[in-house]
Amino acid sequence: MEKDHVGIAHIYATMNNTIVHLTDISNAHTFSIKTGGSQVKADRLGSSPRAAMDAAKKIGEEAAAKGINAVHVKIRAVGGIGSKTTGPGARPAVKALERSGLRILSVENVTPIPHDGCKRKGGRKGRRM
Repeated sequence: MEKDHVGIAHIYATMNNTIVHLTDISNAHTFSIKTGGSQVKADRLGSSPRAAMDAAKKIGEEAAAKGINAVHVKIRAVGGIGSKTTGPGARPAVKALERSGLRILSVENVTPIPHDGCKRKGGRKGRRM
């Protein structure tokens, strides 16, 4: 059995874009970064599942060229006082990484959660329509 060369795939999925970032296991060296917005012509399509799949597919090809054959996946949304749900490109990006030949070792949600830090905008009575 051959030895796995492991990396970490950071997927930052918002409602406006999806960023896929491949690093080594220590996060010190970046192998590749691709965004969904760079895969499509129109800005509004940057967060689409198709754009995220294309970005992750290119990351998988570059990982194979560098000799990486297994990844830990860390999915992140905006978090904090922003949205805690991932954008529409998170799950398709993980699927595309797997289809490109990379072995998925673990999938982890690393969205930051506020612990009574900053106050959300909108005032005392919230946002009024």
